[in-house]
Amino acid sequence: MVDLTLLGFVLAALSGFLGLYCYGLLRKSQRSCSVEEGDGSASTTTTTTTVIGEGECGSRDGGCDVIIVGAGVAGAALAHTLGKDGRRIRLIERDLAEPDRIVGELLQPGGYLKLIELGLEDCVEEIDAQRVFGYALFKDGKSTRLSYPLEKFHSDVAGRSFHNGRFIQRMREKAASLPNPKVDVPSCFVGLVLENCQLPFANHGHVILADPSPILFYPISRTEVRCLVDVPGQKVPSISNGEMSKYLKTVVAPQVPPELHEAFLSAIERGNIRTMPNRSMPAAPHPTPGALLMGDAFNMRHPLTGGGMTVALSDIVVLRNLLRPLHDLNDAPTLCKYLESFYTLRKPVASTINTLAVALYKVFSASPDQARNEMRQACFDYLSLGGVFSNGPVSLLSGLNPRPLSLVCHFFAVAIYGVGRLLLPFPSPKRMWIGAKLISSASGIILPIIKAEGVRQMFFPATVPAYYRAPPAK
Repeated sequence: MVDLTLLGFVLAALSGFLGLYCYGLLRKSQRSCSVEEGDGSASTTTTTTTVIGEGECGSRDGGCDVIIVGAGVAGAALAHTLGKDGRRIRLIERDLAEPDRIVGELLQPGGYLKLIELGLEDCVEEIDAQRVFGYALFKDGKSTRLSYPLEKFHSDVAGRSFHNGRFIQRMREKAASLPNPKVDVPSCFVGLVLENCQLPFANHGHVILADPSPILFYPISRTEVRCLVDVPGQKVPSISNGEMSKYLKTVVAPQVPPELHEAFLSAIERGNIRTMPNRSMPAAPHPTPGALLMGDAFNMRHPLTGGGMTVALSDIVVLRNLLRPLHDLNDAPTLCKYLESFYTLRKPVASTINTLAVALYKVFSASPDQARNEMRQACFDYLSLGGVFSNGPVSLLSGLNPRPLSLVCHFFAVAIYGVGRLLLPFPSPKRMWIGAKLISSASGIILPIIKAEGVRQMFFPATVPAYYRAPPAK
Protein backbone atom coordinates (compact mmCIF):
# COMPACT_ATOMS: atom_id res chain seq x y z
CA MET A 1 0.00 0.00 0.00
CA VAL A 2 2.83 2.34 0.94
CA ASP A 3 4.64 1.45 -2.29
CA LEU A 4 1.56 2.32 -4.36
CA THR A 5 1.19 5.65 -2.54
CA LEU A 6 4.85 6.47 -3.11
CA LEU A 7 4.57 5.52 -6.77
CA GLY A 8 1.48 7.73 -7.17
CA PHE A 9 3.30 10.64 -5.52
CA VAL A 10 6.29 10.25 -7.87
CA LEU A 11 4.05 10.08 -10.95
CA ALA A 12 2.08 13.14 -9.84
CA ALA A 13 5.29 15.08 -9.22
CA LEU A 14 6.66 14.12 -12.64
CA SER A 15 3.38 15.09 -14.32
CA GLY A 16 3.35 18.45 -12.56
CA PHE A 17 6.96 19.14 -13.51
CA LEU A 18 6.28 18.20 -17.13
CA GLY A 19 3.19 20.43 -17.22
CA LEU A 20 5.10 23.42 -15.82
CA TYR A 21 7.92 22.86 -18.34
CA CYS A 22 5.50 22.76 -21.30
CA TYR A 23 3.69 25.84 -20.00
CA GLY A 24 7.01 27.68 -19.76
CA LEU A 25 7.87 26.78 -23.34
CA LEU A 26 4.45 27.98 -24.51
CA ARG A 27 4.82 31.32 -22.73
CA LYS A 28 8.27 31.78 -24.21
CA SER A 29 7.04 31.12 -27.74
CA GLN A 30 4.12 33.52 -27.26
CA ARG A 31 6.48 36.28 -26.19
CA SER A 32 8.45 35.84 -29.37
CA CYS A 33 7.77 37.94 -32.42
CA SER A 34 9.03 36.90 -35.80
CA VAL A 35 9.63 37.60 -39.43
CA GLU A 36 8.39 34.48 -41.17
CA GLU A 37 9.16 33.29 -44.67
CA GLY A 38 6.86 30.67 -46.16
CA ASP A 39 7.03 28.75 -49.42
CA GLY A 40 3.55 27.27 -49.27
CA SER A 41 4.54 24.04 -47.54
CA ALA A 42 7.01 25.01 -44.84
CA SER A 43 8.30 28.15 -43.22
CA THR A 44 11.55 29.40 -41.79
CA THR A 45 11.06 31.44 -38.62
CA THR A 46 13.45 33.82 -36.93
CA THR A 47 12.26 34.76 -33.45
CA THR A 48 13.13 37.71 -31.27
CA THR A 49 11.79 38.79 -27.90
CA THR A 50 10.86 42.21 -26.55
CA VAL A 51 10.70 43.07 -22.88
CA ILE A 52 7.92 45.58 -22.22
CA GLY A 53 9.12 48.07 -19.66
CA GLU A 54 7.14 50.45 -17.52
CA GLY A 55 5.42 53.15 -19.58
CA GLU A 56 5.82 51.28 -22.87
CA CYS A 57 3.05 50.08 -25.13
CA GLY A 58 2.17 46.43 -25.50
CA SER A 59 -0.07 43.79 -24.04
CA ARG A 60 1.22 41.87 -21.04
CA ASP A 61 -0.19 38.48 -21.86
CA GLY A 62 3.03 37.49 -23.61
CA GLY A 63 1.52 37.40 -27.12
CA CYS A 64 2.27 39.52 -30.17
CA ASP A 65 0.37 42.80 -30.38
CA VAL A 66 0.18 43.04 -34.18
CA ILE A 67 0.48 40.50 -37.00
CA ILE A 68 1.48 42.03 -40.35
CA VAL A 69 1.07 39.97 -43.53
CA GLY A 70 3.39 41.14 -46.31
CA ALA A 71 6.84 42.72 -45.92
CA GLY A 72 6.59 45.24 -48.74
CA VAL A 73 6.93 49.01 -48.36
CA ALA A 74 3.86 49.36 -46.13
CA GLY A 75 4.40 46.13 -44.17
CA ALA A 76 8.08 46.67 -43.42
CA ALA A 77 7.55 50.35 -42.56
CA LEU A 78 4.65 49.52 -40.24
CA ALA A 79 6.64 46.75 -38.52
CA HIS A 80 9.58 49.07 -37.88
CA THR A 81 7.38 51.95 -36.73
CA LEU A 82 5.25 49.95 -34.31
CA GLY A 83 8.31 48.04 -33.12
CA LYS A 84 9.96 51.33 -32.15
CA ASP A 85 6.89 52.13 -30.07
CA GLY A 86 7.39 48.91 -28.11
CA ARG A 87 4.80 46.77 -29.89
CA ARG A 88 5.54 43.09 -30.36
CA ILE A 89 5.22 42.36 -34.06
CA ARG A 90 4.91 39.22 -36.15
CA LEU A 91 5.78 40.05 -39.78
CA ILE A 92 4.90 37.30 -42.27
CA GLU A 93 6.26 37.31 -45.83
CA ARG A 94 5.98 34.54 -48.43
CA ASP A 95 9.40 35.22 -49.97
CA LEU A 96 12.16 37.29 -48.35
CA ALA A 97 14.30 37.31 -51.51
CA GLU A 98 14.93 40.74 -53.06
CA PRO A 99 11.89 41.64 -55.21
CA ASP A 100 12.41 42.42 -58.90
CA ARG A 101 9.71 44.87 -59.95
CA ILE A 102 9.35 47.57 -62.59
CA VAL A 103 7.31 49.96 -60.45
CA GLY A 104 7.65 51.34 -56.94
CA GLU A 105 10.93 52.92 -58.03
CA LEU A 106 10.13 56.63 -57.63
CA LEU A 107 9.53 58.17 -54.21
CA GLN A 108 8.09 61.68 -54.26
CA PRO A 109 9.48 64.37 -51.89
CA GLY A 110 6.32 64.08 -49.80
CA GLY A 111 7.05 60.38 -49.40
CA TYR A 112 10.63 61.15 -48.38
CA LEU A 113 9.29 63.50 -45.69
CA LYS A 114 7.15 60.62 -44.41
CA LEU A 115 10.27 58.42 -44.31
CA ILE A 116 11.90 61.07 -42.10
CA GLU A 117 8.83 61.11 -39.82
CA LEU A 118 9.10 57.33 -39.49
CA GLY A 119 12.86 57.38 -38.94
CA LEU A 120 13.44 55.43 -42.16
CA GLU A 121 15.26 58.02 -44.28
CA ASP A 122 18.45 55.95 -44.28
CA CYS A 123 16.61 53.28 -46.29
CA VAL A 124 17.41 55.28 -49.45
CA GLU A 125 21.12 55.23 -48.61
CA GLU A 126 23.60 52.62 -49.85
CA ILE A 127 21.27 51.51 -52.67
CA ASP A 128 22.58 53.94 -55.34
CA ALA A 129 19.36 55.97 -55.10
CA GLN A 130 19.22 59.03 -57.36
CA ARG A 131 17.90 62.40 -56.23
CA VAL A 132 14.96 63.67 -58.29
CA PHE A 133 14.18 67.39 -58.42
CA GLY A 134 11.16 67.45 -60.71
CA TYR A 135 9.79 66.41 -64.06
CA ALA A 136 10.32 67.22 -67.71
CA LEU A 137 7.43 67.03 -70.17
CA PHE A 138 7.93 66.35 -73.88
CA LYS A 139 5.35 66.84 -76.62
CA ASP A 140 5.78 67.23 -80.38
CA GLY A 141 9.46 68.15 -80.11
CA LYS A 142 8.88 70.72 -77.36
CA SER A 143 9.85 70.31 -73.72
CA THR A 144 9.29 72.02 -70.40
CA ARG A 145 10.90 71.43 -67.03
CA LEU A 146 8.83 71.34 -63.82
CA SER A 147 10.83 71.59 -60.61
CA TYR A 148 9.58 70.58 -57.18
CA PRO A 149 8.96 73.63 -54.91
CA LEU A 150 11.59 72.64 -52.35
CA GLU A 151 12.85 76.09 -51.34
CA LYS A 152 11.32 75.88 -47.85
CA PHE A 153 12.78 72.46 -47.06
CA HIS A 154 16.15 71.14 -45.97
CA SER A 155 18.60 70.64 -48.84
CA ASP A 156 18.37 66.87 -48.45
CA VAL A 157 14.63 66.86 -49.22
CA ALA A 158 13.97 65.74 -52.80
CA GLY A 159 12.47 62.82 -54.63
CA ARG A 160 14.38 59.55 -54.82
CA SER A 161 14.45 56.93 -57.56
CA PHE A 162 15.99 53.50 -57.08
CA HIS A 163 15.70 49.76 -57.64
CA ASN A 164 12.51 48.77 -55.83
CA GLY A 165 14.00 45.51 -54.55
CA ARG A 166 16.98 47.25 -52.93
CA PHE A 167 14.67 49.71 -51.16
CA ILE A 168 12.40 46.90 -49.93
CA GLN A 169 15.37 44.96 -48.57
CA ARG A 170 16.61 48.03 -46.68
CA MET A 171 13.13 48.46 -45.19
CA ARG A 172 13.08 44.80 -44.16
CA GLU A 173 16.51 45.16 -42.57
CA LYS A 174 15.21 48.08 -40.54
CA ALA A 175 12.17 46.07 -39.44
CA ALA A 176 14.36 43.10 -38.50
CA SER A 177 16.88 45.32 -36.67
CA LEU A 178 14.42 45.92 -33.84
CA PRO A 179 13.91 43.29 -31.16
CA ASN A 180 10.18 43.33 -32.03
CA PRO A 181 9.75 43.66 -35.23
CA LYS A 182 -13.11 46.57 -57.30
CA VAL A 183 -10.09 46.59 -59.42
CA ASP A 184 -9.73 48.57 -62.66
CA VAL A 185 -6.93 47.68 -65.12
CA PRO A 186 -6.88 50.54 -67.66
CA SER A 187 -3.47 49.68 -69.11
CA CYS A 188 -0.21 47.79 -68.68
CA PHE A 189 3.34 49.01 -68.21
CA VAL A 190 6.11 47.56 -70.35
CA GLY A 191 9.42 47.92 -68.52
CA LEU A 192 12.94 48.27 -69.91
CA VAL A 193 16.26 49.34 -68.40
CA LEU A 194 18.43 51.72 -70.45
CA GLU A 195 22.14 51.61 -69.66
CA ASN A 196 24.87 54.25 -69.84
CA CYS A 197 22.78 57.08 -71.23
CA GLN A 198 22.15 60.66 -70.11
CA LEU A 199 18.66 62.02 -69.57
CA PRO A 200 17.95 65.40 -71.21
CA PHE A 201 17.28 66.90 -67.74
CA ALA A 202 19.49 65.36 -65.06
CA ASN A 203 17.80 64.24 -61.82
CA HIS A 204 14.30 64.63 -63.25
CA GLY A 205 11.59 62.19 -64.18
CA HIS A 206 10.68 62.43 -67.88
CA VAL A 207 7.11 62.08 -69.15
CA ILE A 208 6.65 61.77 -72.91
CA LEU A 209 3.10 62.61 -74.01
CA ALA A 210 3.19 60.00 -76.74
CA ASP A 211 0.52 58.38 -78.86
CA PRO A 212 -1.42 56.43 -77.65
CA SER A 213 -0.32 56.92 -74.02
CA PRO A 214 2.57 58.28 -71.91
CA ILE A 215 6.14 56.98 -71.72
CA LEU A 216 8.19 57.45 -68.53
CA PHE A 217 11.95 57.67 -68.03
CA TYR A 218 13.68 58.10 -64.66
CA PRO A 219 17.09 57.11 -63.20
CA ILE A 220 17.23 54.14 -60.86
CA SER A 221 21.03 54.15 -60.39
CA ARG A 222 24.03 56.11 -61.67
CA THR A 223 24.20 54.00 -64.83
CA GLU A 224 20.60 52.82 -65.34
CA VAL A 225 17.43 54.54 -66.50
CA ARG A 226 14.03 52.90 -66.14
CA CYS A 227 11.70 53.18 -69.10
CA LEU A 228 8.00 52.42 -68.65
CA VAL A 229 5.84 52.32 -71.76
CA ASP A 230 2.11 52.50 -71.10
CA VAL A 231 0.11 50.17 -73.35
CA PRO A 232 -3.67 50.78 -73.15
CA GLY A 233 -5.95 47.83 -72.46
CA GLN A 234 -5.38 44.57 -70.65
CA LYS A 235 -3.84 42.71 -73.59
CA VAL A 236 -0.31 43.59 -74.60
CA PRO A 237 1.72 42.40 -77.62
CA SER A 238 3.37 39.04 -77.00
CA ILE A 239 6.99 39.10 -75.86
CA SER A 240 7.71 35.48 -76.82
CA ASN A 241 6.87 35.79 -80.53
CA GLY A 242 8.56 39.16 -81.05
CA GLU A 243 5.39 41.26 -81.33
CA MET A 244 6.40 43.39 -78.34
CA SER A 245 9.84 44.19 -79.77
CA LYS A 246 8.23 45.15 -83.07
CA TYR A 247 5.70 47.37 -81.30
CA LEU A 248 8.40 49.12 -79.28
CA LYS A 249 10.59 49.70 -82.34
CA THR A 250 7.89 50.85 -84.76
CA VAL A 251 5.34 52.64 -82.55
CA VAL A 252 7.23 53.79 -79.46
CA ALA A 253 10.84 54.40 -80.56
CA PRO A 254 10.00 57.21 -83.06
CA GLN A 255 8.43 59.18 -80.17
CA VAL A 256 11.39 58.80 -77.79
CA PRO A 257 13.61 61.91 -77.38
CA PRO A 258 16.70 61.76 -79.66
CA GLU A 259 19.06 61.69 -76.65
CA LEU A 260 17.55 58.36 -75.55
CA HIS A 261 16.72 56.77 -78.89
CA GLU A 262 19.86 54.66 -79.32
CA ALA A 263 19.85 53.44 -75.71
CA PHE A 264 16.15 52.60 -76.05
CA LEU A 265 16.76 50.41 -79.12
CA SER A 266 19.73 48.74 -77.40
CA ALA A 267 17.54 47.89 -74.41
CA ILE A 268 15.00 46.25 -76.74
CA GLU A 269 17.74 44.16 -78.36
CA ARG A 270 19.05 42.98 -74.99
CA GLY A 271 15.61 41.62 -74.14
CA ASN A 272 14.51 41.33 -70.52
CA ILE A 273 11.29 43.14 -71.40
CA ARG A 274 8.77 42.89 -68.59
CA THR A 275 5.10 43.76 -68.30
CA MET A 276 2.81 44.59 -65.39
CA PRO A 277 -0.88 45.55 -65.28
CA ASN A 278 -1.67 49.02 -63.97
CA ARG A 279 -4.42 48.70 -61.39
CA SER A 280 -6.60 51.38 -59.84
CA MET A 281 -8.67 50.59 -56.76
CA PRO A 282 -10.32 53.22 -54.55
CA ALA A 283 -9.97 52.63 -50.82
CA ALA A 284 -13.16 51.00 -49.55
CA PRO A 285 -13.15 50.84 -45.73
CA HIS A 286 -13.84 47.37 -44.34
CA PRO A 287 -13.62 47.72 -40.54
CA THR A 288 -12.83 44.23 -39.25
CA PRO A 289 -12.04 43.60 -35.57
CA GLY A 290 -8.41 42.57 -35.28
CA ALA A 291 -7.43 43.31 -38.91
CA LEU A 292 -6.57 46.36 -41.02
CA LEU A 293 -5.74 46.42 -44.73
CA MET A 294 -2.76 48.56 -45.80
CA GLY A 295 -0.72 49.23 -48.93
CA ASP A 296 -1.77 47.95 -52.36
CA ALA A 297 -4.15 45.45 -50.75
CA PHE A 298 -6.20 48.45 -49.60
CA ASN A 299 -5.74 51.17 -52.20
CA MET A 300 -4.14 51.44 -55.65
CA ARG A 301 -3.85 54.17 -58.24
CA HIS A 302 -2.29 54.42 -61.71
CA PRO A 303 1.52 54.45 -61.23
CA LEU A 304 2.04 57.30 -63.72
CA THR A 305 2.74 59.83 -60.95
CA GLY A 306 4.77 57.50 -58.73
CA GLY A 307 2.61 58.24 -55.69
CA GLY A 308 1.96 54.74 -54.33
CA MET A 309 4.79 54.62 -51.79
CA THR A 310 4.01 58.15 -50.62
CA VAL A 311 0.41 57.13 -49.86
CA ALA A 312 1.52 53.93 -48.10
CA LEU A 313 4.06 55.74 -45.91
CA SER A 314 1.55 58.49 -45.12
CA ASP A 315 -0.92 55.80 -44.02
CA ILE A 316 1.73 54.34 -41.72
CA VAL A 317 2.28 57.75 -40.10
CA VAL A 318 -1.48 58.13 -39.51
CA LEU A 319 -1.79 54.63 -38.05
CA ARG A 320 1.32 55.07 -35.90
CA ASN A 321 -0.11 58.27 -34.41
CA LEU A 322 -3.45 56.60 -33.71
CA LEU A 323 -1.90 53.58 -31.99
CA ARG A 324 0.72 55.48 -30.01
CA PRO A 325 -1.55 56.42 -27.06
CA LEU A 326 -2.75 52.83 -26.65
CA HIS A 327 -1.08 50.39 -24.25
CA ASP A 328 -3.32 47.40 -24.91
CA LEU A 329 -4.46 46.17 -28.33
CA ASN A 330 -6.41 43.14 -27.08
CA ASP A 331 -9.92 44.62 -27.20
CA ALA A 332 -10.45 44.10 -30.94
CA PRO A 333 -14.04 45.46 -31.25
CA THR A 334 -13.23 48.66 -29.34
CA LEU A 335 -9.98 49.12 -31.26
CA CYS A 336 -11.80 48.58 -34.57
CA LYS A 337 -14.30 51.31 -33.67
CA TYR A 338 -11.49 53.68 -32.71
CA LEU A 339 -9.55 53.02 -35.94
CA GLU A 340 -12.51 54.07 -38.08
CA SER A 341 -10.91 57.52 -37.86
CA PHE A 342 -7.96 56.15 -39.87
CA TYR A 343 -10.06 56.08 -43.03
CA THR A 344 -10.87 59.79 -42.71
CA LEU A 345 -7.51 61.06 -41.44
CA ARG A 346 -5.67 59.49 -44.40
CA LYS A 347 -7.86 61.22 -46.98
CA PRO A 348 -6.03 64.55 -47.53
CA VAL A 349 -2.84 62.87 -48.76
CA ALA A 350 -4.33 59.71 -50.25
CA SER A 351 -7.24 61.27 -52.13
CA THR A 352 -5.09 64.07 -53.57
CA ILE A 353 -2.49 61.67 -54.96
CA ASN A 354 -5.07 59.08 -56.08
CA THR A 355 -7.21 61.62 -57.92
CA LEU A 356 -4.25 63.31 -59.58
CA ALA A 357 -2.79 59.98 -60.75
CA VAL A 358 -5.95 58.77 -62.47
CA ALA A 359 -6.88 62.21 -63.85
CA LEU A 360 -3.41 62.89 -65.28
CA TYR A 361 -3.30 59.49 -66.94
CA LYS A 362 -6.60 60.18 -68.71
CA VAL A 363 -5.52 63.70 -69.71
CA PHE A 364 -2.07 62.63 -70.93
CA SER A 365 -3.38 59.74 -73.04
CA ALA A 366 -4.09 60.48 -76.72
CA SER A 367 -7.71 60.35 -77.85
CA PRO A 368 -9.62 60.60 -81.15
CA ASP A 369 -11.87 63.12 -79.40
CA GLN A 370 -10.80 66.67 -80.32
CA ALA A 371 -11.90 68.08 -76.96
CA ARG A 372 -9.72 65.55 -75.09
CA ASN A 373 -6.75 66.42 -77.27
CA GLU A 374 -7.34 70.13 -76.62
CA MET A 375 -7.33 69.34 -72.89
CA ARG A 376 -4.05 67.47 -73.31
CA GLN A 377 -2.42 70.39 -75.13
CA ALA A 378 -3.84 72.87 -72.62
CA CYS A 379 -2.34 70.88 -69.75
CA PHE A 380 1.11 70.91 -71.38
CA ASP A 381 0.92 74.66 -72.09
CA TYR A 382 -0.50 75.46 -68.63
CA LEU A 383 2.40 73.68 -66.92
CA SER A 384 4.84 75.41 -69.28
CA LEU A 385 3.72 78.84 -67.99
CA GLY A 386 5.84 78.32 -64.87
CA GLY A 387 5.34 80.06 -61.55
CA VAL A 388 2.18 79.12 -59.68
CA PHE A 389 0.89 77.31 -62.77
CA SER A 390 3.63 74.69 -62.51
CA ASN A 391 4.53 74.89 -58.81
CA GLY A 392 0.95 74.27 -57.73
CA PRO A 393 0.37 71.03 -59.69
CA VAL A 394 3.89 69.73 -58.99
CA SER A 395 3.51 70.32 -55.24
CA LEU A 396 0.29 68.27 -55.40
CA LEU A 397 1.96 65.50 -57.40
CA SER A 398 4.96 65.38 -55.07
CA GLY A 399 2.84 64.97 -51.94
CA LEU A 400 4.05 68.30 -50.52
CA ASN A 401 0.61 69.92 -50.74
CA PRO A 402 -2.08 67.37 -49.81
CA ARG A 403 -5.08 69.63 -50.45
CA PRO A 404 -7.83 68.13 -52.64
CA LEU A 405 -9.48 71.52 -53.16
CA SER A 406 -6.25 72.91 -54.62
CA LEU A 407 -6.16 69.94 -57.00
CA VAL A 408 -9.70 70.58 -58.24
CA CYS A 409 -8.96 74.29 -58.71
CA HIS A 410 -5.87 73.60 -60.82
CA PHE A 411 -7.64 70.90 -62.83
CA PHE A 412 -10.50 73.17 -63.85
CA ALA A 413 -8.06 76.07 -64.34
CA VAL A 414 -6.43 73.92 -67.03
CA ALA A 415 -9.84 73.32 -68.62
CA ILE A 416 -10.71 77.04 -68.55
CA TYR A 417 -7.27 77.87 -69.94
CA GLY A 418 -7.96 75.44 -72.79
CA VAL A 419 -11.33 77.06 -73.51
CA GLY A 420 -9.72 80.50 -73.52
CA ARG A 421 -7.15 79.34 -76.08
CA LEU A 422 -9.96 78.04 -78.26
CA LEU A 423 -12.06 81.21 -78.13
CA LEU A 424 -9.21 83.61 -78.89
CA PRO A 425 -8.89 85.59 -81.05
CA PHE A 426 -12.39 84.90 -82.41
CA PRO A 427 -14.99 82.56 -80.85
CA SER A 428 -16.45 80.71 -83.82
CA PRO A 429 -19.45 78.39 -83.23
CA LYS A 430 -17.24 75.33 -83.82
CA ARG A 431 -14.67 76.50 -81.29
CA MET A 432 -17.39 77.29 -78.75
CA TRP A 433 -18.78 73.78 -79.21
CA ILE A 434 -15.34 72.22 -78.69
CA GLY A 435 -14.87 74.42 -75.61
CA ALA A 436 -18.15 73.21 -74.14
CA LYS A 437 -17.13 69.61 -74.82
CA LEU A 438 -13.76 70.29 -73.19
CA ILE A 439 -15.42 71.43 -69.94
CA SER A 440 -17.77 68.45 -70.11
CA SER A 441 -14.84 66.09 -70.74
CA ALA A 442 -12.86 67.54 -67.83
CA SER A 443 -15.86 67.09 -65.53
CA GLY A 444 -16.31 63.53 -66.80
CA ILE A 445 -12.70 62.75 -65.88
CA ILE A 446 -12.43 64.13 -62.37
CA LEU A 447 -15.94 63.96 -60.90
CA PRO A 448 -16.24 60.12 -60.97
CA ILE A 449 -12.82 59.88 -59.29
CA ILE A 450 -13.91 62.28 -56.54
CA LYS A 451 -17.14 60.35 -56.08
CA ALA A 452 -15.19 57.09 -55.68
CA GLU A 453 -12.86 58.71 -53.13
CA GLY A 454 -15.78 60.22 -51.20
CA VAL A 455 -16.78 63.89 -51.49
CA ARG A 456 -17.37 64.35 -47.77
CA GLN A 457 -14.16 62.63 -46.70
CA MET A 458 -12.08 64.56 -49.27
CA PHE A 459 -13.37 68.09 -48.77
CA PHE A 460 -15.18 68.07 -45.41
CA PRO A 461 -13.39 65.48 -43.24
CA ALA A 462 -14.17 67.44 -40.07
CA THR A 463 -17.88 66.69 -40.57
CA VAL A 464 -17.28 62.92 -40.31
CA PRO A 465 -17.95 61.74 -36.71
CA ALA A 466 -15.03 59.29 -36.79
CA TYR A 467 -12.67 62.23 -37.34
CA TYR A 468 -12.98 63.11 -33.64
CA ARG A 469 -12.86 59.58 -32.24
CA ALA A 470 -10.88 59.48 -28.99
CA PRO A 471 -8.64 56.59 -27.89
CA PRO A 472 -10.32 53.92 -25.73
CA ALA A 473 -10.15 54.87 -22.06
CA LYS A 474 -7.85 52.20 -20.62
